[in-house]
Amino acid sequence: MRKLPPLRALQVFEVAARQLHFSQAAQELCITQSAVSHQIKLLEQHFDTALFHRKGRAFSLTEQGQLLYTEVSRIFNELSDINQQLLGQPSAAIRLAVFSSFAVKWLIPRLTSFRQLHPEIKVRLDMITEEPSLSDSVADMFITGQSQQQHYFQRLLHKERLIPVCSPQRLAEHPIHNVDSLWQHPLLIVDEGPLGMDWHNWSNANAIALSPHCQQHLFSHVLLAIEAAIAGQGIALASDFMVESDIEAGKLVALELPSVETGFEFNFLCKQRRLKEPAIATFSHWLFNQTLSVH
Repeated sequence: MRKLPPLRALQVFEVAARQLHFSQAAQELCITQSAVSHQIKLLEQHFDTALFHRKGRAFSLTEQGQLLYTEVSRIFNELSDINQQLLGQPSAAIRLAVFSSFAVKWLIPRLTSFRQLHPEIKVRLDMITEEPSLSDSVADMFITGQSQQQHYFQRLLHKERLIPVCSPQRLAEHPIHNVDSLWQHPLLIVDEGPLGMDWHNWSNANAIALSPHCQQHLFSHVLLAIEAAIAGQGIALASDFMVESDIEAGKLVALELPSVETGFEFNFLCKQRRLKEPAIATFSHWLFNQTLSVH
């Protein structure tokens, strides 16, 4: 006879561990916060070990709690998959967590073709601004910089390379023949957080000192710098794939100046066990067959 922990307590624990917040777990489960605490206490008594660290209102998982959460989450996900299969209800609605820059400048313009080919599959795009927690509760698929994640299928989509771009009008008015002529234009600098300022990284990578006399305009996001470049406000550094369509449309010109590789990689990830789900398999196959080049 199998010896199992209290199953209701496991269900409550999985939600509380995912939320790391008992009141939010209570809301998701439609029970009281005290009921959540009671179920967690039952489970801790069953295993004779603490599953959460409690510091005031803050919660974190203990080592044993993290182990239990990893396995319980996997088992519940597999049960959910089996339930859908037996009911004949394969999901045709999938969620993709993706950086806004990748979505706006590359993915969304191409999604029209996917939706024409597969109108039965509903794709929800969830914008991320930093690396997300890889969990089915966050999304079904991810385009992220993370890699080598256990139990996840991974496919490299693109290695980021920044190229200098500006509007054709600005270039016509003030031609750029070499690096020295670059300094008569304002530099549209993006602060990339841990990576630093993009033009400063370009300078270091190519051993080219930035002129102390050139104007510099600062942006918090590359999409803002690209739009400023299109508006003729200066020279931006942009991922080559992001400005592909703008260059083709004549909104931007790629300058004959050195580029810089940031080391960032855009990877597609999804749970290995879910790769063969019809909707995910169809979308990933379409995505991999797009013309995004890998350098």
